[in-house]
Amino acid sequence: MQDVYHYWAGEWRKPQGTVSLPVHDPAKAEQVAQVFVADASEVNAAVEAAHSAFRSWRQVPVTERVQPLFRLKAVLERDFEALARTITLECGKTLAESRGEMRRAIENVETACGMPYLLQSGFNEGIAAGIDEFSIRQPLGVAAILCPFNFPGMIPFWFVPYAIAVGCSVVIKPSERVPLTMQMLMQLMQESGVPAGVVNVINGGRSVSEALIAHPHVRSISFVGSSTAARNVYTQAASYGKRVQCQGGAKNPVVILPDADLETTTAVIADSAFGCAGQRCLAASVAILVGEAKHPFGDSLRESAVSRKTGNGFDDVQMGPVISDASRTRIHGLLEDIERSGARLSVDGRQHDLASGYFVRPTIVEGLREASELLRTEIFGPVLTLVEKPSIEAALEFVNSGAYGNMACLFTRSGEAARRFRSEAEVGNVGINVGVAAPMSFFPFSGARESFFGDLHGQGKDAVRFFTNEKVVVERWPKEWSRKF
Repeated sequence: MQDVYHYWAGEWRKPQGTVSLPVHDPAKAEQVAQVFVADASEVNAAVEAAHSAFRSWRQVPVTERVQPLFRLKAVLERDFEALARTITLECGKTLAESRGEMRRAIENVETACGMPYLLQSGFNEGIAAGIDEFSIRQPLGVAAILCPFNFPGMIPFWFVPYAIAVGCSVVIKPSERVPLTMQMLMQLMQESGVPAGVVNVINGGRSVSEALIAHPHVRSISFVGSSTAARNVYTQAASYGKRVQCQGGAKNPVVILPDADLETTTAVIADSAFGCAGQRCLAASVAILVGEAKHPFGDSLRESAVSRKTGNGFDDVQMGPVISDASRTRIHGLLEDIERSGARLSVDGRQHDLASGYFVRPTIVEGLREASELLRTEIFGPVLTLVEKPSIEAALEFVNSGAYGNMACLFTRSGEAARRFRSEAEVGNVGINVGVAAPMSFFPFSGARESFFGDLHGQGKDAVRFFTNEKVVVERWPKEWSRKF
């Protein structure tokens, strides 16, 4: 079992706090580390280190600021497998899923390496006689990144590479449930030559997040978590005048038309619903079976749920455990509420033969009344609810009636239906014959309604705009002034 250290001003710091939290291997229900909650003085020291580094880092030419990112890309590739194994150890997902996560992280580093181009702005010569006008982007300051447990390798990289490439400094607070991946990532950033104080890591729980939000030197907050927490962080940070982006929860619908390919659609939706044990904000949560799609796709999805191999992510399995015993207990409680409401579990994942670990097998819910609040509740586990609708019009009405707006997907062979769906679905990420509509790094990770609070998202050009201030310059050089020199 290892202790988890803080990192600021270029040095690893032994925690001084007295409150510790256990870090478990969720596949074995065994403690593998302990993380100490940073006290107020440690949080302040990390922010002050970032604030001090920002003064000099912002003056470094952008072509030089991206050089550590080029080196970081190389060491991430070198230690790719070790990083994936660390994610599986503390998060529980399969090795294949962990490798996919790290590939997305590396893609964001690659995109941020193009910052000399991404920072370019507009210029208009001669907007009036002898007057030019142009805009420039300048770094915002100290950025705080508050990370969730479900993607400890990928989600920090929606923000960190862009922030440091534009000239900001960063304080990262990993989830206290999965701090080991960030320990390794920070070592690799240090090895890559990221200057002291430009990236800092401080560990702990809610109290640390609140201290970062309130700190006067922190200029922006990036957060990913539940919608309730996202709304609270957004409200609190905005009251301090911070720039804020908060990615919230989801209840993602996937619509299946009768003409969809049975085998491919089933495989893709099962991977979406049950991949990462359903613990991702782009997991399919509700499958809407339109018209005659009811019987073939219902049968196929139930069969896929029953046959999905579940176990330790280091073994040859398709799905690992949920993150904690508390999560498993919460999921079980929601499934009991669903049964009490009169619905049924046509595939009941509570029953399993796995001796240890926080496992919930794939579950299919059917017959849940549309008026039930449980149909709109984010379960954040391997649970897929089946709903029947007579038409694509009725399916779209259902898609747009919920509070969340993270993702919606359509499965069909009809280009006309696909075009209508992508136009009318009121969500941030749309998939057509795709089960997880996760944007590439050069597109923003979007979201709408209760799934996102803010204006600018993570990744790509949105991240560049979020971490910079735009300044407009109007410039005149009269000829008569020039004659005096």
